[in-house]
Amino acid sequence: MLTLALAASIGSAQAAVFKDAQLESLQDAGKFVELEQVAQTRLKANAADPEASAALSLAMSFSDAGDGKRLESGAKQAKLCVEQHPNMAVCHLASAQNLGLQMISMGMAKAMRSVGTLKETWVRALELEPSSFTARVQLAKLYLTVPGMMGGSVSKAKELEGAVRSSQPETARIIRVHIAAEDKKWAEMESELLGVKPSKDGAMLDEVREATQQLARVYMKDNKDLAKAKSLYEGLHRDQPNKANGSYGLSRVYAAQGQTDEAIRYLERARTLGGADELPVDHRLGDAYLAKGDKAQAKAAYERFIANKRANPANVEDARKSLAKLG
Repeated sequence: MLTLALAASIGSAQAAVFKDAQLESLQDAGKFVELEQVAQTRLKANAADPEASAALSLAMSFSDAGDGKRLESGAKQAKLCVEQHPNMAVCHLASAQNLGLQMISMGMAKAMRSVGTLKETWVRALELEPSSFTARVQLAKLYLTVPGMMGGSVSKAKELEGAVRSSQPETARIIRVHIAAEDKKWAEMESELLGVKPSKDGAMLDEVREATQQLARVYMKDNKDLAKAKSLYEGLHRDQPNKANGSYGLSRVYAAQGQTDEAIRYLERARTLGGADELPVDHRLGDAYLAKGDKAQAKAAYERFIANKRANPANVEDARKSLAKLG
């Protein structure tokens, strides 16, 4: 439960933060090396630039979330940003995202003690900028996924939704998607999700992608409704063609149907698209090639996956075992 809460609270690396178009574009594309360079250049020209300060923190935090020293540097930069610009929401947004990343790697007890701070940081960001999509949605998700004893509250999430139902209808709809998911009202979740208007906003696209995958996984469980899962992934593949998630999802459907060649085709496509390094694409590809008896392709895929710094350690261990069996 706590892991889910943390994932919900930080959103994705591309959550909208900046008003500056260049900074937002770099973050939206996940170009954190370039974002760090631009931020540093701007801070040299103007040390009092709050967006550049926040950008530097996020670049340090997300460029390699598994690097503790980089995360610590990102935390120090976020703290400096907040101290220098206590009334700028962007600094609190950066602080919240960095803290969420840190908490994922903490021990359970320490992470639990930090949930209150995380919540307060999102609350402060929203107080400073009530129109912030990111702050409102991430705070609502935190309320929905954290246990009541730790400050969770479905009613508070609903209050956040109701406050912008007229002024920010799409923000409200996304929050309703997550409320329905928390209640396991899958038909209601699907209806709200399909009702989201097409958008080019990076944060909105992230939320749609996350929710679509969550719902598709529900339909895929125990092969309950592969047709619905396939339809959802097809929509994601159509609407976000530059992201790997739709192709990866379709590969899972085809694999479940025993169509290995089609699964491989979509996995090969997925590995060329954005966000592929955050998915076990090469792990699945190795399994698929192994099922076909193509040991050379399987070995190459497993080796790529093991070298991926963003890969889930549990998946990496499985890939190592499969690779070892190949000799």
